[in-house]
Amino acid sequence: PLRYISKYREFVKHEAVKNKSQWKTMGPAKVAVPSPNEFLQKHSKEPKLAPKKKEEDDKNLLPLSVPQRTYRPVIRIKKNFINKNAVAVIKGVPKKPRPFCVDTRQGDKYPLEPSGLVPKYIKKKNYGVTPRYVTRRNEEMKREEEEHEASVLEQLKKQAMKTLSDEERTNILKALKKNWEEINRAYLGLPIVTDTRYKKIHKEELEIKLKQLEHDIAAIENHKTVYIAD
Repeated sequence: PLRYISKYREFVKHEAVKNKSQWKTMGPAKVAVPSPNEFLQKHSKEPKLAPKKKEEDDKNLLPLSVPQRTYRPVIRIKKNFINKNAVAVIKGVPKKPRPFCVDTRQGDKYPLEPSGLVPKYIKKKNYGVTPRYVTRRNEEMKREEEEHEASVLEQLKKQAMKTLSDEERTNILKALKKNWEEINRAYLGLPIVTDTRYKKIHKEELEIKLKQLEHDIAAIENHKTVYIAD
């Protein structure tokens, strides 16, 4: 079979030769060596200005003029700076000594004002004054407390307790005393020796009931008016 040959072969060869430089693979091309007479001279690379013409120089000259009669030249007076400085020192206010703070045995010192030891903060105009946001917050809290108290009072009025009448009070007292007598009779009927656990527990229960009844009887007797919640 015939060997395959691409139809773009000649085009590729032409492109490869076209983009190839002379010194790309085989070193720099042969360049003519400069002659030794053309050496670099001093100030040869500095820009050179064209020479001025005489006419331009004559135009730039200022015209001569005669001063007027009223012209008075400025006379510079020599100042005696030594006397001036001496007078300024004599009349000047003496400088106040800067306060320093010494914090080591060797006498190392530093300015006192920026050290933080001077109580500058308490000398401010607004020192000790309550900030606005705190007063505003306090007013809000006070208003909330008043609203809460008002709501609680309304709920108490709705759920108001009623008072016991004298007849009901006397009946409750009689019932409590009767109950106390019955429990006391049972307590007095207990055996002297409590050798079992059941006897100890039963005795403790009776004592607790007697104390509770005595407390309730004393509370009703000491208070003429008794309130009952619904």
